[in-house]
Amino acid sequence: MSSEFELSRNITIGQYVPTGSFIHRLDPRVKLLSFTFLVLAIALNTSYLGNAIGLLLSIYLFWASKIPISYGLSGVKPAIPFIIILALLQLLFQGEIFSGGKVYFEYGFILITSESIRLVIVSAIRFVEIIFLSSVLTLSTSTTELTHAIQSLLSPLRKIKFPVHEFSLIVTIAIRFVPTFAMEMEKMMKAQASRGADFGSGSWWRIIQRTKDMLPIIIPLFNIALSRAEDLILAMESRCYTPGNERSTYSVYRAIAKDYIVLAVSLLVSLLLLFYHFPY
Repeated sequence: MSSEFELSRNITIGQYVPTGSFIHRLDPRVKLLSFTFLVLAIALNTSYLGNAIGLLLSIYLFWASKIPISYGLSGVKPAIPFIIILALLQLLFQGEIFSGGKVYFEYGFILITSESIRLVIVSAIRFVEIIFLSSVLTLSTSTTELTHAIQSLLSPLRKIKFPVHEFSLIVTIAIRFVPTFAMEMEKMMKAQASRGADFGSGSWWRIIQRTKDMLPIIIPLFNIALSRAEDLILAMESRCYTPGNERSTYSVYRAIAKDYIVLAVSLLVSLLLLFYHFPY
């Protein structure tokens, strides 16, 4: 079977790989805060050197987690068409917004400058970095740990009646169902291909044709999603789950010295990426 049908291999978000590394043993609240700091810093950094540092840091985190970098690259693969389309739109239609640099090409409303090229390159690197960081976070943290971490970090919002537990549960369920739906879509594609359907034979840049080919799969996938949501509701109701009720926490996390050190380092790196003026 063609690798085009192996969707679950290209989904890294929502999967957990227990390697027992230093990153795995960190407090999940520390990992979530560090992830938030780094993503914000990367999203606001517009320099080549700053984003290169962020990319190297993301690769280092894979090594520190004892997770093969191929997992991160497989997560980037599905996003390549979107990255290319976004890059073309930025290159062709945002030159007037970023017109401070050297002009390389101008025709009508199309203006390509050194700053628009910088935007294209930096945006592509940002996507890769954020995908890498998201992959490291979910591959080194179980969904249960993520739920408790989100709930613990947002607990002060209970004073303003914010549904902290329900919000953390929704986020965790959404993350957990990403690989599940990928597996379901993979099964449907293989079943349709065995009946003569044409999947994966067209070029990847023929987006309209590939979208038409995927339409018969997307509609049944929505039906499966609704069916799974209904099963989940019944399972939660059978266990007497009631939204809004006060409940105790089975897992109580206590940060130790190494957790505070990692949090401080990630905060310093984020501040460096945000406020240091890189020459390139």
